[in-house]
Amino acid sequence: MISKSLLALGFAAVSAAALADSTITVYTALEADQIKAYQEKFEQETPGVKIKWVRDSTGIITAKLLAEKANPQADVVMGLAASSLLVLEKEGMLQPYAPKGVEKLTKSYVDGAATPSWVGMDVWGATVCFNTAEAAKQGIKKPESWKDLLKPEYKGKIVMPNPASSGTGYFDVSAWLTLFGEKGGWDYMDKLHENIAQYVHSGSKPCKQAAAGEFPIGISFEYRGASLKKDGAPIDLVFPKEGLGWDLEATGIVKGTKNLDAAKKLADWSASKSANELYEKNFAIVAMPGIAKPIPNIPANYEQLLVKQDLKWAANNRDKILAEWTKRYDSKSAPK
Repeated sequence: MISKSLLALGFAAVSAAALADSTITVYTALEADQIKAYQEKFEQETPGVKIKWVRDSTGIITAKLLAEKANPQADVVMGLAASSLLVLEKEGMLQPYAPKGVEKLTKSYVDGAATPSWVGMDVWGATVCFNTAEAAKQGIKKPESWKDLLKPEYKGKIVMPNPASSGTGYFDVSAWLTLFGEKGGWDYMDKLHENIAQYVHSGSKPCKQAAAGEFPIGISFEYRGASLKKDGAPIDLVFPKEGLGWDLEATGIVKGTKNLDAAKKLADWSASKSANELYEKNFAIVAMPGIAKPIPNIPANYEQLLVKQDLKWAANNRDKILAEWTKRYDSKSAPK
């Protein structure tokens, strides 16, 4: 006959197992200095679920997910470009799910399917970081437009992200093709290539290099530029007048996850007011209306500066565009 004490121990073990935290693996291209705040808030508001992050640049995370299609290792993708999530959606790799409160988000920032496969978090877009101190030493003027970057005075003085590894780099390229047309876009990039010192594998790095004085001009994105300027870097942010490339950071559940309930909790949180209030600290445009506030060094009309870009077109043509870009310009890419 089993003693009461043994039964009590058994029930305690079962209870402890039931209460054990679920750990979900989340693939992300979020900036490293954003992840901590997001994780702390989510885990505080969602007891019992912990996050294990796998972080890299957009193109690298996208390639990793595609390579793992037959044997997915991630439970959730969070903070990856919507243009990449559209590629995953097309491959049948995302679990459709409508997070709680998704109807409160701006419709154009959510997958248009009846049950969305991904939900937008915030918009990130292009800026040019211009080191005023270095420019003064080198006698070069601040550019005001994309076309200005073709001037001979900038030869060897510009760094930008490689679009095959960086979401920022890819939305620059797709924006130029949108703004200038296919022929005009490639002609523009041919001429810009003459002035490029190096294509790096990060959307942040060109602005960090400009801020450090390594190069006077870095094509980057607004969050990194604004945060570096706020911290005292001698840079001006240039928002080229032709229009700015952009993408959405978004969240989706990986089809086949063994932690579906916990994954849904993160998707719910990602679409919540609490999460959007954190995104707002970093970005001028977030998915939930009424949350965003002016950010120092970002124009008040930032949303109006964005190129009228079709993210589905960018996703559907991604392989073709990157193959052409690599053939033309990869000789100046930084080593991986």
